[in-house]
Amino acid sequence: MFDAQRLAEMYVAVWNETDAENRRQQIAALWLPDGRHYVDEREAHGYSELEQRIIGSHNRNVRDGGRRFRAVQDAQALRDVVTFHWEMLDGKADEVLAVGLEVLRVDAEGRILVDYQFIV
Repeated sequence: MFDAQRLAEMYVAVWNETDAENRRQQIAALWLPDGRHYVDEREAHGYSELEQRIIGSHNRNVRDGGRRFRAVQDAQALRDVVTFHWEMLDGKADEVLAVGLEVLRVDAEGRILVDYQFIV
């Protein structure tokens, strides 16, 4: 069995990752090759599209915006579903600028099949 909070921490780390090769490796470790990600009207299917989605968010929020993401300590798993909240913080302080909810469908090893991201 996998640790839901560890998965949440790994998930958030990929959105903060600055090194392109490390990011690709983290994506491959987290998602299955045909994994999907949905947020609002956007969707990404497979490693290449997931990488582009994450790079876009990273560049806008972390690199250019000076922000960072962290997982809230509330991850839980039930069968093949993991949920947790994340926060986007000002890079210089702990001021919470945005909050989101992840609902992940995972396989038995905890790799992501489908990722539903809600900005709350």
